[in-house]
Amino acid sequence: MKPQHLKAKAGDIAERVIVAGDPARVVQVSKMLENSILVNENRGFITYTGTYNGKRVSVACHGVGGPSSAIVFEELIMLGAKVLIRLGSTGAFVKGVRVGELVIATGASYIGGTLNQYVPDVHISPVPSFDVTLELVRSAEARGIKCHVGPVFSSEAFYAEDHEFAKKWYDRGHVSVEMECATLFGIGMLRKVKTGAILIVSDNLAEMTPMVDATALRSYVDIAARVALDAIIRVEV
Repeated sequence: MKPQHLKAKAGDIAERVIVAGDPARVVQVSKMLENSILVNENRGFITYTGTYNGKRVSVACHGVGGPSSAIVFEELIMLGAKVLIRLGSTGAFVKGVRVGELVIATGASYIGGTLNQYVPDVHISPVPSFDVTLELVRSAEARGIKCHVGPVFSSEAFYAEDHEFAKKWYDRGHVSVEMECATLFGIGMLRKVKTGAILIVSDNLAEMTPMVDATALRSYVDIAARVALDAIIRVEV
């Protein structure tokens, strides 16, 4: 099947891809690559490909939410992606977790949405690839960065999240909320590609702290992106 939204050509996309929802974050990460070139800007799904420590890596924007991200994940796979690591933001459910701290997701719960259309008869258990997750943990440890490791909840309604919502999912063992990991992990399982996610805390729903904007997260993105890049080049494809 030919991609309908990413206008990249065969060979433009690396086997290893960092994906993010914020186009500005994609540009920021692209500057960490050597010989980075823009290979798609159609529909705002900006995508760059370059090298990191001698390995080809792409970084692509997937937009917000399951439907948008599913399109990008599917089309990146069509174009040759074998490993996808999400570099996103997340709202913490755990008291004491501060803005800028990192979460490595070990699974992603969901209620309905995009995955329900892929697998309508049952709720699957969307989990990332073990080796990708392990490399993310190892990369963070090598840089002396403490991460919160655990399952997240993938929301379909950003403005429906409140303190009670946070308490309910914390009580169910989840560490934070975001919007795309369940879709990423589920598609990875269905399409037989490797996935993982490292997320930057942008607010704390347990304490009802305000969400900071992308500008305030830029320095933390630099840290998380280095962890993701260090990890992805070590993953076997």
